[in-house]
Amino acid sequence: MTASEDHVSTPPPLPVEPAVPAPQVETDVWQPLPLRARTLATIATLIGTLIPLAIALGVGLIAADRQPLSFAIAGALLLVIPAWTVWIARRRWLRTRWRLDDDGFGVRRGHMWRSDTRVPGNRVQHLDVRRGPLERAFGLATLIVHTAGTRNSALSLSGLDFEEAERLRDTLAARAARDDDHDDA
Repeated sequence: MTASEDHVSTPPPLPVEPAVPAPQVETDVWQPLPLRARTLATIATLIGTLIPLAIALGVGLIAADRQPLSFAIAGALLLVIPAWTVWIARRRWLRTRWRLDDDGFGVRRGHMWRSDTRVPGNRVQHLDVRRGPLERAFGLATLIVHTAGTRNSALSLSGLDFEEAERLRDTLAARAARDDDHDDA
């Protein structure tokens, strides 16, 4: 045996990558939606209000034989109804908050008719991040938390920053997996 045969070269061991912890999201504080969500809510509300309203008023004007008073009423409605719906959309944006804490995920909406929905971490079945064309244009997303159960078994929160929605999804998924591991033990 020669010296070169004694020292068979073995490849160096591969570096072990440390386990990547799940991204952490600030907890125990009610978080507001970003300002871009207010702008998107305004645009979506205007689109959803003006198009059907214009069609309905056009049909109404044709049926009213184009009377001057009909045009005045139609013009007032074209101003008042969209302004009112935009006001409601902006108030809804202002009154929507979310929170992630040790017990799970919560969404609080409304002022007079308040809705406070909590999803315990052990009830999370799966999570989705959805983005429509307007949400993509504004860098926003909708987080959908599917829970165990049949009725009202999903909680959705639209208007989140896309990166925030992904962090929430990953954090909730990691917690759900951790809870499943603890349940099996």
